Amino acid sequence: MKIVSRLLSLVLLTAFSVTCFAQASPGKTVRVIVAFPPGGSNDIVARVVFGKVAELTGQAHVIDNRGGAGGVIGAAAVAKSPPDGYTIMVHSATHVANAHLRKLPYDTLNDFVGVTTLAEQVFMIVVHPSLPVKSVKELIALTGKRPAQIFYPSGGNGTATHLAMALFESMTGTRMTHVQYKGAAAAVVSLVSGETQAMAANVGVAAVHIRAGRLKALGVTSGRRIKQFPKVPAIAETVRGYDFTGWVGAFVPTGTPATIVEKLNANLGKALADPGVMDRLGKQTMDPMYRSPGAFAQFLKSEDEKYGKLIRATGAKPD
Repeated sequence: MKIVSRLLSLVLLTAFSVTCFAQASPGKTVRVIVAFPPGGSNDIVARVVFGKVAELTGQAHVIDNRGGAGGVIGAAAVAKSPPDGYTIMVHSATHVANAHLRKLPYDTLNDFVGVTTLAEQVFMIVVHPSLPVKSVKELIALTGKRPAQIFYPSGGNGTATHLAMALFESMTGTRMTHVQYKGAAAAVVSLVSGETQAMAANVGVAAVHIRAGRLKALGVTSGRRIKQFPKVPAIAETVRGYDFTGWVGAFVPTGTPATIVEKLNANLGKALADPGVMDRLGKQTMDPMYRSPGAFAQFLKSEDEKYGKLIRATGAKPD
């Protein structure tokens, strides 16, 4: 009976996947390269949003996770792809941060065209239950007593999960030890297992562990509290001026015709405005974030400047 039940579940799951990503397609399959492994916020956004695009257009969209090197591997693959609209990259603010951290096989601003931002995300500093702290203030005090003895994981050097903690260290004068993993999902696993002790995790990813008692929430990285966890204070309530939020966006290779970029933008705009998409992203504590290609281009320039200043101020370096 258990075998039959499992097989039925597998059939239903397969049917769901086909419905979302492989509707009867009138044309060529679109490959959506996510620059991070499955399970993280970029992957979640890609599956929710492009699942809806596939439904709206009737065209197959296949998610292709290319994690590693803080999103560089996936971005490099997209940069080399034909600029025909059939290869789309889903990446985060890490895309612009990488230019200030390492030598890249591509030009962040000139080798890609931003189609639109997809979602804004808030992070939360969470700790393993074994760490004897209950607040941001207590974490600062403990870190002062144990310099470099508290380990924090991230999804890779220069990722939001890294820079949010680097900013925290810089603004509080504390020092922890950074351990990078291949994606935020693996970083969270290390925290839950007790390999590491503190992390700035995406709220949606951390929520299930917080509610199960596997992690303790200390503070959100946005400038104010969030509706999903109203009792969790903003870090800014203790560390004045602290404010860190991230975003996820869609890109295509430079050279993609403007008409194709506009069509992709329109389809993504419709998907982001869908109540079901808004609800699913909201449950992950992410808000849909739509921009025109022109507005996204200006946003990317300002983000490039912002992350350059942040990385210089925090002293973040390639590990």
